Amino acid sequence: MPRLQRHIFVCINERPPEDSRGCCSAKGSEQVRDLLKDGLKARGLSKIVRANAAGCLDACATGTTVVIYPEGIWYGGVTAADVEEIIEKHVIRGEVVERLLVRPQDGGQERLRPLDPTRKPETGSA
Repeated sequence: MPRLQRHIFVCINERPPEDSRGCCSAKGSEQVRDLLKDGLKARGLSKIVRANAAGCLDACATGTTVVIYPEGIWYGGVTAADVEEIIEKHVIRGEVVERLLVRPQDGGQERLRPLDPTRKPETGSA
């Protein structure tokens, strides 16, 4: 299995419209996920960066929630208009998109680092 440099999870959880917590799905999360996938593929990054749908990340009140690993950076209120900035700034250059950050990160978290497009995916044996 190839080892990814980044893994992006986009909450697509659905709740009933009357739920006061809201839900990411109603705030356009599926479009955000699709645009992330398309943007990564268009840049030839889909082998080293994966964007996936996630169930509830328990942060629906912040809007569409996106979490990027290995750094564990949480973004909230993400819209389709933010996708290009997330890909260019966070994924490729290794910089936090401060205006979308929803959780202060623990000082022990791994530091962001730029992508290395020349590094081949690693394979491991189970």
